[in-house]
Amino acid sequence: MHSASCWRKFARSVAAALAVLLSCSSPATEAQEPPSIVGSSPLYGLSGATGWINSPPLTAKQLKGKVVLVDFWTYSCINCLRAVPYIRAWAEKYKDSGLVVIGVHTPEFDFEKQQPNVQKAVEKFAIPYPVALDSNRAIWDAFHNQYWPAHYFIDATGKVRYQHFGEGDYDQSERWIQQLLKEAHSTPMPSGSSPVHGQGVQAAADSSNVRSPETYLGYARASDFASPSGIKRDSEQIYTQPSLLRLNQWALVGRWVDHDQFAVLNSASGKIAFRFHARDLHLVLGPAANSKAVRFRVTIDGQAPGESHGVDTDAEGNGVVTDYRLYQLIRLKGPVTDHTFVIEFLDPGVQSFSFTFG
Repeated sequence: MHSASCWRKFARSVAAALAVLLSCSSPATEAQEPPSIVGSSPLYGLSGATGWINSPPLTAKQLKGKVVLVDFWTYSCINCLRAVPYIRAWAEKYKDSGLVVIGVHTPEFDFEKQQPNVQKAVEKFAIPYPVALDSNRAIWDAFHNQYWPAHYFIDATGKVRYQHFGEGDYDQSERWIQQLLKEAHSTPMPSGSSPVHGQGVQAAADSSNVRSPETYLGYARASDFASPSGIKRDSEQIYTQPSLLRLNQWALVGRWVDHDQFAVLNSASGKIAFRFHARDLHLVLGPAANSKAVRFRVTIDGQAPGESHGVDTDAEGNGVVTDYRLYQLIRLKGPVTDHTFVIEFLDPGVQSFSFTFG
């Protein structure tokens, strides 16, 4: 969900497997084959938006005669963020040809339901097209959607002609835009594929080297937890790290309370350890409940990351949690192998949600 990158077990079909690998799946629907809504007319669901950014409310009636691309995303999902540069490029390239792009922001975590948080993300990632806030999942349900990101290509009659789940296949998606615009207007338009080069967290994943799955810290979806005491739900517990972490196992160290969506640190000098295999490591974090910033330091195999630091850390591994969002903590230089990652929080109160990789 949020946050992958989200790497779940293969589903029952090739289509589902591809969606799972390069997207985040809803907890209620993971490991199910994505339904096809090709031929249906789901834009009526836009009436369920809880707010809009960059636009007044849009309706199915207003959009009739337009070619529409609907992008389901949520701002702490790494897969969604890596797809945004492509959506943004298409919105710019085809705006004069009649394409309307709508980003539907359907939150995974509670903090993503807050419009100021979404507004900040829209500004940070320079999203120019309309964004419908779908905090009650009304639009999500109208499209029978199951994944972030999910892209629906809708013709001028309001019917879905093509759908795509997860990252990738961008050339094919752009050809569908061109085809639907040609059908609608029979006029010349830009051709070819849009050149896109994502930067920072939006850079394309090193998919061939990812062997670590999206991993949730909240007990509702937690897996591969290795602290000897096990997870204690909704109550304070002093956790320790085992002497050995196997690949994709993780542990808490210090005084934590584990809730359904996140773990919160109740004292300074708490840690999270993870044995991972990927080029990039991200962690969705939030500040203390009073919005006080939380300082942290990360290490790889006991050493400062140096050139392998992420965009949210320096070479010494230092960083600060100031907002509820995804933090890129590691971008490995050189060959990708198994490593032990540790983040130590120097202040209490941090909220930790999920690891994602790329």
